[in-house]
Amino acid sequence: MICISGVLVAIAWVINSLADSLFLLYLGAAVGGIGAGVIYGGSVGNALKWFPDRRGLAAGLTAAGFGAGSALTIIPIYNLIQSSGYQAAFLWFGLGQGIIVVLVGLLLRAPQAGEVPAPMTPAVQQSRRDYSPMEVLRTPPFWVMYVMFVMVGAGGLMATAQLAPIAKDFKVDGIPVSILGLTLPALTFALSIDRVLNGFCRPFFGWVSDHIGRENTMFIAFLAEGVGIYALYLMASNPFWFVILSGVVFFAWGEIYSLFPATCTDLYGRKFATTNYGMLYTAKGTAALLVPLANVLTTATGSWHAVFYVAAILNIIAKCRFTEPGRAAAL
Repeated sequence: MICISGVLVAIAWVINSLADSLFLLYLGAAVGGIGAGVIYGGSVGNALKWFPDRRGLAAGLTAAGFGAGSALTIIPIYNLIQSSGYQAAFLWFGLGQGIIVVLVGLLLRAPQAGEVPAPMTPAVQQSRRDYSPMEVLRTPPFWVMYVMFVMVGAGGLMATAQLAPIAKDFKVDGIPVSILGLTLPALTFALSIDRVLNGFCRPFFGWVSDHIGRENTMFIAFLAEGVGIYALYLMASNPFWFVILSGVVFFAWGEIYSLFPATCTDLYGRKFATTNYGMLYTAKGTAALLVPLANVLTTATGSWHAVFYVAAILNIIAKCRFTEPGRAAAL
């Protein structure tokens, strides 16, 4: 699956390099989205199977790698676009990453039965059996997680999508901010911090959850994001605090990509870990459908107040963790 998806990603980028119509542009996006989704889901699912006693950290590191790839290629892609055009960048980077994914995919395998025995005393309680996807869909904890994922995902995606217009409306986007000897315009600084902290928080919160539990970690992270979004609303007109608080928001948001896959596999076993988390991960797509709501709220109210309120409230509601009887029933 990973190798085939690497080919799909390469094909998608080649299509983008040749696209001269909206149809081809959309076709490239669809093919590339399928390929990237399978690569991401398959990689995370396999990591969950290999490290049953450190699932949070394993999922977090894998998810962080997915984001690190974009960070490492920004400058090379920019330079190639400047020297040869975006068509050449799409073509050569598409072929290059496709070949690399195929070669690495050949080395990827799931553990054999008994090769990775369950830990004797796991720090996080785990299921005693493997649930099939249809069984998972019939259990209440799955839908509780799904709603939580949508709530937190929507809040974070709203903040990400609207950060630039928010900075411009509050007139802080071009104001220089100095932190730790580095000086950048406030918006540029905030976007840079987003990429760094959003990647770092995934293995960090995953590691924390391996030690204090998934639900406890969710409670802390979701509450921090809700408070951070509200504080950003109150202090967005101050360029320094705009940068700092946007960093807090992105740091607390990225943990959903380590905690939810680990929690899903804890509850439903590792045999169908990739499929079960794949079903849960569709919540991100559902959350993305809610992002345009921010524009509707802004247009209807004439300000960003409602957007901040909605995003903060979604996270505060989501911080309510599973009840112990519900979790025990699934286990």
